[in-house]
Amino acid sequence: MNLYNLEKNNSIKHIKEKPFKLERDIQNVFENNLNDIMGLTLVKSEFSIKNKRIDTLAYDAQSNAFIIIEYKRSKNISVVDQGFTYLSLMLENKADFIIEYNETLKQNLKRTDVDWSQTRVVFVSTSFTENQKTATNFKDIAIELWEVKRYENNVISINAVKKSKSAESIKPITSSNTQLASVTKEIKVYTEEEHLINKPDSIVELYETFKEAILNLADDIEVKANKLYVAFKKEKNLSDIVILKKGLKIFINLTKGALDDPKGLMRDVSGTGHWGNGDYEVVINNTKDLEYIMSLIKQTI
Repeated sequence: MNLYNLEKNNSIKHIKEKPFKLERDIQNVFENNLNDIMGLTLVKSEFSIKNKRIDTLAYDAQSNAFIIIEYKRSKNISVVDQGFTYLSLMLENKADFIIEYNETLKQNLKRTDVDWSQTRVVFVSTSFTENQKTATNFKDIAIELWEVKRYENNVISINAVKKSKSAESIKPITSSNTQLASVTKEIKVYTEEEHLINKPDSIVELYETFKEAILNLADDIEVKANKLYVAFKKEKNLSDIVILKKGLKIFINLTKGALDDPKGLMRDVSGTGHWGNGDYEVVINNTKDLEYIMSLIKQTI
């Protein structure tokens, strides 16, 4: 990606890359800004367990799951092999991760509070090879790749490597390996398609209409399926949709009092338990209020 400064006379000046010298430099950027970058809580830096060292142990409060983050400057690594090693390590030592979380953050997290099926490993590097990207291009692999680059003038770009829409399942490949099969059996990566299974055609069409409208609100909005809902993210969750058999439950990720809703369409759920993020929800079964709902979601951008 080429970056430029726009000068006063409308000419542009190329911003040169200023590469990170050490993996630790990348780690410091992420750990000091983990919530802003990935929406995660830092649990422990340099967490050691069973003679292995995890660069960053984090926790995702949205999915109630632990996230392992590894930083790499070398391109000569198998991210899949290493990723599955860390996933297996966590699943075999759940109690150690719970203890670390509670001791470091002074909390009382229980093993049953954690959704271990949502565990994932994130590799962060200045760049990945095509082989590494291809090796992780499976719709149900719990391994993510994030690229980070530093430029002049303290400019930093951070981007998740997206999987192709035609990505296949990794299960046929892991089924012949006992250790890998045990990991993929317990860890679940959800897809949009699974949320749409057994839903009436009218609801599928309604979802696709609202999905397209949300994606048109801004560039680089990401669709990410979770266990209970489909999230629409741009740096943070903007809106979440729970696909019901008779409609859609739409959440807007703003805290109580922060949403300007002249029609009073949204329901305040700040005092009740709910699946999606934010304090506002509405259940719809048609497109009558489509444009108005988009104007509400746009307030999160």
